[in-house]
Amino acid sequence: MNKVTAEPSAACPVPDSSPVGPARLSLRRVLIDTYPENVAYLHRDCEIYRAEGFQALSKVEVRANGHRILATLNVVDDENIVSCGELGLSMAAYAQMEVTGSQSVTVSQAEPPESIGALHRKLGGERLGLEDLRGIMRDVAEHHYSKIELTAFVVATHRDDLDREEVHFLTEAMIEAGRRLDWHEALVVDKHCIGGIPGNRTSMLIVPIVAAHGMLCPKTSSRAITSPAGTADTMEVLANVALPVEQLQEIVRNHRGCIAWGGTANLSPADEVLISVERPLALDAPGQMVASILSKKIAAGSNYLVLDIPIGPTAKVRSMADAQRLRRLFEYVAKRMSLSLDVVITDGRQPIGFGIGPVLEARDVMRVLENDPRAPVDLRQKGLRLAGRLIECDPDVRGGDGFAIARDILDSGRALAKMNDLIQAQGSKSFDHNNPELGALTFEVRSPEAGVVAGFDNLQLARIARFAGAPKVKNAGVDLLCKLGDAVETGTLLYRVHAGFPADLEFARRACSQSTGYTIGRADEVPHVFVEF
Repeated sequence: MNKVTAEPSAACPVPDSSPVGPARLSLRRVLIDTYPENVAYLHRDCEIYRAEGFQALSKVEVRANGHRILATLNVVDDENIVSCGELGLSMAAYAQMEVTGSQSVTVSQAEPPESIGALHRKLGGERLGLEDLRGIMRDVAEHHYSKIELTAFVVATHRDDLDREEVHFLTEAMIEAGRRLDWHEALVVDKHCIGGIPGNRTSMLIVPIVAAHGMLCPKTSSRAITSPAGTADTMEVLANVALPVEQLQEIVRNHRGCIAWGGTANLSPADEVLISVERPLALDAPGQMVASILSKKIAAGSNYLVLDIPIGPTAKVRSMADAQRLRRLFEYVAKRMSLSLDVVITDGRQPIGFGIGPVLEARDVMRVLENDPRAPVDLRQKGLRLAGRLIECDPDVRGGDGFAIARDILDSGRALAKMNDLIQAQGSKSFDHNNPELGALTFEVRSPEAGVVAGFDNLQLARIARFAGAPKVKNAGVDLLCKLGDAVETGTLLYRVHAGFPADLEFARRACSQSTGYTIGRADEVPHVFVEF
C-alpha cells in the first residue's frame, strides 16, 4: 500500500492538557495539496477526537501562536500520516499558521462562518445585498469556507444568475477582501479578454507596446480556468510570474509594466479561491465573470480598461445580441466603480495564432515581437489594434493614430526591448522560441477530404490541448498549420498534438477521434465575422 509522505514530528501518545486550558497537540505538516480548502488530520484514536465528538468533514478551529484558521477535519487510521498526539495540516493550511520549528496547537469545534446565513439565503434563490456579499467574500478570502460550501456558492450564483446590482456588490466585495494598489498616476491602463479563444495571447504584446509608449500598465492575470493556457501560464514559460507585491510594484515603477500572476499579490484573493472551484466545474457565469475581471483590474490600480469580447460559433459569446448584453453589464458595473471602459467586439471564429498551450503560445508571441516572418499575422494584427485602442486614451494622442503608433513601436524593436526588460526584471527562464522544446510524444491530424477550412470548434481544440496536458505540462498542446479559408487536399496536415506523457497523448488521441475540431467545406460556408475594429 502506498503511504502519504509527511514531515516528521515528535509523536505524543496522549495530548497535553490542563484543568484550565484546552488540550494541545503537536503540529505536523502533511504534504498534501488541498488548495483552496484548509484540511486538518486527526488520528481516530486521539483522545481529543473522542472527547470533543468530532466527525469526519466537520469544521474545526485550530489556534497557535496568535494565529487561527478554520479547517475541514479528515480522520485517519495511519500513524504515518498523524499519530495520536498530533494534528496534521495540509500544505496551504500549515502555511497560514506561520509557524516555525516545533509548535503545539489547540483544536476545537468551529463556529460556522458568519456569512453562512447569507449563503443559505442565496441557495434559496434570494437576492443578496452588499453587506451579505462582503461577508461571504471575506470568509472566502480567509479560507473559512469548505470546498462544499464554495461549490454551493458558485453553483447558486450560476444557476440563479446575479442581477446587475448584485454583480456590482460582488465586485466591490471582492476588492475589499484584499489589497488595492495605488500608483498615484492619473492614467493606469490594462487590457483583458473574457477568454474562450485558444491562443489569444495579445496581452503579452500589448503590455510591452504601451509600456514602451510610456503608459503605466500593471498586468496581473489569472491562470487558466477552462482553457489550455492563460496569460500567466504562458508568461511563466519566459519569466517568473508569482511576484511578491513589493517586487511587482518595483518592476512597474522601473519599467512601466509587468505581466504577473495576481494570486501572490493578494489582489481580489476571494476570486482566486472561487476560480479554483470554477475550474474543475468548467463554470464561467456572466455575473461571476464580470465581478472577477473588474475586481482584479481595479484592485491592481487600473482606471482605464480595454475589454475584448470575441464572438464566434464556438466562442463564449456566440451572437451580437449576447455580446451587447454582456457589454452593458460590464459598462454598468465599471461606471459604478469609476472605471473607464472601452469594450471591443472581435473575431472569435477560430484560434488566434498557431499554438495552443503555454510553450507554443510563448513561441508565437516572441516571434511577433521579433518581427519574425514565421509570426502569426492574426496575432500581430489583433495585438496592434488593441494596443492602439489603449494608446488613444493618452490625451496627447489624436484619435485614430493609436494603431500607427503601436505598429511603429513593434516594428522598431522597442516592444521587444521592453519585453526583454520585463523578463529580466521578473526573473528570466531559459526559452528558445526558434527551437522550443515541445512535448516529445506527438501525433498528426490530417484532412479527411479536399476543400477549404470552413469552421473551427474552439471548445474541442481547447479540450484536445488540455487532454494533451496543457497548461500543467507547459510544452504540451496543439500546433495549428491551417486556418480559416485555407485550401486543403485529402491528407493535408491540419495540426500536430504534443504531449509529455503517454496517458495524456492517448487521451488527446481519443478526443480527436470524436472530433478533430475542424470543418472542411466550401469557401461560402466560412462563418460571417462580427468585429468593431
